[in-house]
Amino acid sequence: MNAAIRAVVRAALHRGAEVIGFSHGWEGVINDESQLMESKTVGGIIDRGGTILRSARSAEFRTPEGRVKALGVLKKNEIDGLVVIGGDGSLTGALKLQEEFDFPVMGVPGSIDNDISGTDYSIGFDTAVNISVEAIDRVRDTAYSHERVFVIEVMGRRNGFIAIESGLAGGAEAILIPEVPYSLLDITNNLRHAAEKGKRSSIIIVAEGAARASDVKLFIEKNTGFDTRYLVLGHLQRGGSPTVFDRVLALRLGALATNRLLSGFKGEMAGVDGSKLVSHPLTYVLSTERAIDPEKLLLAEVMSS
Repeated sequence: MNAAIRAVVRAALHRGAEVIGFSHGWEGVINDESQLMESKTVGGIIDRGGTILRSARSAEFRTPEGRVKALGVLKKNEIDGLVVIGGDGSLTGALKLQEEFDFPVMGVPGSIDNDISGTDYSIGFDTAVNISVEAIDRVRDTAYSHERVFVIEVMGRRNGFIAIESGLAGGAEAILIPEVPYSLLDITNNLRHAAEKGKRSSIIIVAEGAARASDVKLFIEKNTGFDTRYLVLGHLQRGGSPTVFDRVLALRLGALATNRLLSGFKGEMAGVDGSKLVSHPLTYVLSTERAIDPEKLLLAEVMSS
């Protein structure tokens, strides 16, 4: 998100606009936590994880009264348009602000879950997957050395994008995701068959919305007797220095959103389609769901056989 903030600020300054940043998301808008953003404000932040503006949830902004208060703060600060960086909650708030008050907004997708429609990738996803794969690689060394089964839980309450990508790249023997039914009994049978062929270690990747790693671990131990351990990566996936891919993606999307807003467009979200930059209406983005690529599911099944 820092790279996106940097892009918004410098793209706007390049076109002669003044930039005001609000800390703590919509809560910060309501409370007027504003600051002037200059070129030097965003210097040296491209390699930093998280966001220098920090983030927070806002129950008040979900109410009509809260949004009226936010609009008053924006007008007080003479804000002509808003670039909102975040997930579906933040973008829903942006759309509400425009629909109710005709206030110009542009969205930039920031979600490690990669669950936002209208773009192939959201900022943070690639970094989260790389962190997960690094953990899988390290755990596999231990699993092999001690002849164990490891169950690794990654983030993804409603979808399995991180689980699929990191499971494929990490050579997982099984990947459990919320979107697809699975059988733990089938998984234990496959582990037994693999052991009969001489395989002594395995990695199971579990999206948090599909199952708890601790429960899968207990089931495997009970039904196979194999020495099984589990690891929950949790918020480890949210931090750290962003990958090159995420940095460049954030710069491109932040600049695109800013330039379109300054050119008179509104109610859109910047995104990528392949290598091309695109921009879609927020109404479309927030009314559709991204689906798991069935080819990747099939590939994961073939690779684990």
